[in-house]
Amino acid sequence: MVESVDHEVRRARALEVMHRFNGEQGDPVRGALAMERKYGALGSFAVDYIRGELWARPQLSRRDRSLLVVSVLMAQARDEELELHTEIGLRHGLTRIEIEEALLHVAAYAGFPAAMASVRHLDNVWNRLDGTARVEGRQPAEHLADDERDRRAIDLRRTLTGGKASADPAVDLGLLQDFLGDVGTVAFRWAFGEVWSRPGLSRRDRSLVVIAILGALGQEGELAFHVPGGLNHGLTRVEVEEIFVHLTGYAGFPRAVSGMRAARAAFAKLDAAGA
Repeated sequence: MVESVDHEVRRARALEVMHRFNGEQGDPVRGALAMERKYGALGSFAVDYIRGELWARPQLSRRDRSLLVVSVLMAQARDEELELHTEIGLRHGLTRIEIEEALLHVAAYAGFPAAMASVRHLDNVWNRLDGTARVEGRQPAEHLADDERDRRAIDLRRTLTGGKASADPAVDLGLLQDFLGDVGTVAFRWAFGEVWSRPGLSRRDRSLVVIAILGALGQEGELAFHVPGGLNHGLTRVEVEEIFVHLTGYAGFPRAVSGMRAARAAFAKLDAAGA
């Protein structure tokens, strides 16, 4: 049964969320009132719906919610909100490495222009927190030969597909090439063999990031593949659906509705197959 609460409960939940958002800085009561004075009804809904309802729901941890929100903001080039939510994500337990690993999935699933713009805003946050003028010391990616990329890709594809992908890299790569041409080659060797196969973020979390990005961009066809993949990587059906609930506030209802439909269609297909 859907819970029914009065406004005072929603506002109390919102204030608790805002306290976590802000750390030890600021008074959440004054902050909520300031939002309403400055933005009117938009401010009320930002406090009571976004913070008091979405962020207070138990189906995903706040750390996971921050991971999906930061990923979606990067994919959508929401620069000011990205800087704000990057700091909030750190308070919710994300590491800088995890945030920058999510950025690589933005490059793969939303394009390099979005990722390159986003990294400049991450730099703003890191410099502000560290009191520095520029970020230095990032480690480059490994320089891999194709046979190693293929080996890593098939290991990833085996977990993503629940063991359905061929254990022979040449066979699986050939199938993707037959289906997608050279796009399949790049997907196999770079997206799967390099980005997905990096340490620094678990495969469960990578699936959460990718599902959130695909949902925000309205990519229902890709969700049909990545929703079951997310389940194979350890997400639950409740967690997958909660991604789209949270997207109502960060990508809008049309994207959230399309994503939920795609997820439920994927669940129904799995159920029909007895999976």
